[in-house]
Amino acid sequence: MTLKKFINKPENITAELLEGLALANPLILEVKPNNLVVNKGLEIASRVTIVTLGGSGHEPALEGFVGEGMIDVAVVGDVFAAPGYKAVVEALHLADKGKGILLVVLNHAGDMMTGARAMEEARKAGLKVSLVITQEDVAYAPRCEADRRRGLVGCVPLYKIVGAAAAQGKSLHEITAIAQDFADNMATIAVACKTATHPQNGSAFAVLGTDEMEVGMGQHGEGGGGRQKKKNADETAILMSDLLIADLNLCAGDEVMVIINGTGSTTIMEMLIIFRRVHKYLEAKGIVIVANWVEEILTVQEQAGFQLFFARMNAQNLWYWNAPARTPYLVR
Repeated sequence: MTLKKFINKPENITAELLEGLALANPLILEVKPNNLVVNKGLEIASRVTIVTLGGSGHEPALEGFVGEGMIDVAVVGDVFAAPGYKAVVEALHLADKGKGILLVVLNHAGDMMTGARAMEEARKAGLKVSLVITQEDVAYAPRCEADRRRGLVGCVPLYKIVGAAAAQGKSLHEITAIAQDFADNMATIAVACKTATHPQNGSAFAVLGTDEMEVGMGQHGEGGGGRQKKKNADETAILMSDLLIADLNLCAGDEVMVIINGTGSTTIMEMLIIFRRVHKYLEAKGIVIVANWVEEILTVQEQAGFQLFFARMNAQNLWYWNAPARTPYLVR
């Protein structure tokens, strides 16, 4: 299949996009061997550091959020593929500043295998590392079976909150608790009306009819069991909001963060129309939006759809969310 993308050799996509990221942001980050994207401030850091891992193809996540106040090292795999555990162990050694390291892993099979093996090796080496897993996809399993839930966009606000806590000098124990509490109080649901194609071979992840959408679709276009006739923006926003409200057991007076994450080809126009309905719907229920983000954050190439994310907020996490940060794709 002919790829209608401005790339060179498909096998060079990851290396070339990381090179471009570093050239575009020379004051913020650098790329080291084995696809380690490193915060330029890490060298002089004297605090807990944040490491994460995942495949490329989801830009700007994950490597686009490396920098002061968020991720210190992102270990990048090939397109939609987990990196090897040895690269993660190397990243953990690089990030070791004597204060401890938080490793954040999204709940996908390859990432989890890599993260588990890296943790084993890091502990053998005497590194002080804590692991937090993001697993907030409400479509895949009920909250009582959270270990089966996939990780979606929720990792990115978590990076922001733990990065700010680290900058404030919190201990690894404290930061791990903050991260876990935030992870336990977030939920995401995704929808798509057209799935993405793999940028290295042009193959489609799934095929949806012209009048269909799927609620509950995974990060790579995996089915979520919610295929149905396509609804308009307001109907879709309410359908998805109800799922998140029920999962988090939100009530009048609760304060939440809301994120609309475009997943590749959904326009800002569409995302703002969705946010408008979500805002009014929650307002009518007495649920207060205290933080929001409407943008492409964690994408999957040209997938036409979005992820709706809610998180119950407290004053501490809201402060961390608004704290300074400097990364290529989020600056406070």
